[in-house]
Amino acid sequence: MKIRVVSSRDEILSLNPNERVIHLAFRPSNKDIFLLVETCPKLEIVQLPKSYQKTISKSMEMFLEMQKIQLLEGDVWGHRKDINEYYTVPPSIITKIRNMKAEGIPSENVAEKMTKESKLSPKMILYILNRKPVE
Repeated sequence: MKIRVVSSRDEILSLNPNERVIHLAFRPSNKDIFLLVETCPKLEIVQLPKSYQKTISKSMEMFLEMQKIQLLEGDVWGHRKDINEYYTVPPSIITKIRNMKAEGIPSENVAEKMTKESKLSPKMILYILNRKPVE
């Protein structure tokens, strides 16, 4: 699974319209989020660092919810945007998550365990758990 890392508002218009998961590495304004949703109609998740998520207005949270887009807190640890514009969740992590689900381990337990191991947020792990395998 790939997460598109967007480090400035200038990149929004050049995004692929098929993007589903985006990490915003800048503090977005309401206008930036509207533009993002307009540019990427298939968007499912917008991930923000914890400090930036606290500054998102309630009206913007409601707008994203109405568009069925999840707003998640999280980081892309160790990612270098100058090398690759995508952060790739290692296939081994996705396999572990799906194997734990297949073993009947409750989703909350999978999220807790894999958060420590993968450095992904619990909600991102739950998203992977509930997503149909397309990789």
